[in-house]
Amino acid sequence: MKKSNITLGAVAALLMATATGCAGKKKAESDNTDEAVQTKVANADIRGQWYIENIVFSDSDYVRPDETSSSMKQYIVFEDSTYFIMTNCNSFSGSYIVKGDSIFLGDGIMTEMACDDMQTEDALRQILPWISTIDIQNDSVIRLNGSAPAECILLRKAKTEIK
Repeated sequence: MKKSNITLGAVAALLMATATGCAGKKKAESDNTDEAVQTKVANADIRGQWYIENIVFSDSDYVRPDETSSSMKQYIVFEDSTYFIMTNCNSFSGSYIVKGDSIFLGDGIMTEMACDDMQTEDALRQILPWISTIDIQNDSVIRLNGSAPAECILLRKAKTEIK
């Protein structure tokens, strides 16, 4: 009886060691895959001018800058480590860092002119501090994601830049 308990214990220990070893390898492979994806995203070039298409807080709460001001395109320009936002009235600027699929928009400066239509400025002031990840589609659309699932800023690549 003692011999079968020892044998059973040895087999159980061997199975656990094998299972742990396999899981460890799978985790290492998963880490390498995640790193490759992050490297691909980190190397994506978001520099340039992007039109602000939509600032979304929820399905029913959003601002479409084209609908608020037809006289001027509202946009974001990403340069090496700085961003510049131009709305129909005010401008924002600051620094940014992209690492993996994460983006950090640093605090910056903003002009504070009083204008007839401040919807875009108010929406940007509300959402910019919460932007945390970035999705790039076909090098022509960027989605800057906020902390809540629906929160985002949708950007479309400008064909010709107007700085």
